[in-house]
Amino acid sequence: METVTGISAESRVETAEKTFMPKPYSNPYLVGFGLGLALLAAFVIMGRGLGASGAASTLVAVGVSKVAPEHASQNEFYKNYLGDGSTNPLKDWLLFEVIGVAIGGFLSGSLAHRVKKTIEKGPNVSNRTRLIYAFTGGAIMGFGAKLARGCTSGQALTGGALLGLGSWVFMLAVFAGGYLTAYFVRRQWL
Repeated sequence: METVTGISAESRVETAEKTFMPKPYSNPYLVGFGLGLALLAAFVIMGRGLGASGAASTLVAVGVSKVAPEHASQNEFYKNYLGDGSTNPLKDWLLFEVIGVAIGGFLSGSLAHRVKKTIEKGPNVSNRTRLIYAFTGGAIMGFGAKLARGCTSGQALTGGALLGLGSWVFMLAVFAGGYLTAYFVRRQWL
């Protein structure tokens, strides 16, 4: 089927697919070095390290204070994130950091031609099962981040850079848990 320009629709699709092939992943050692520089820059410029779970806690605290202000003002957990009322908690450094990470991740994925609507999974797992696993794992990680007093970025990167013993134990436990779990679920990704 020819078009007005003389190029078939199939030919245009093949050309578009070749043009938008995903670029290979970056070298992990180079990315790790860059992450170290980002952490150093955060300490130098902002006076504090990286983290993400505090941003989610701030959003939850603000949401609860809007729905049930009396409960939020009497709860120690929420009061820590809401502050004394003299500043807006939504102006917290971690919120802007997480927004920047989301924007940067989207831009990076776009430039590498990796932004697409898909569910990453192995051939032996249904979309529904994969989403259940993802949300369950995310909930466990969120709960664990509160128990550990920080997520992997705050606890492992920032705490590890400050040579916090608990942070090093946490990171070793994360790797050990990941390797042990991978042994049991690896067949689902093959």
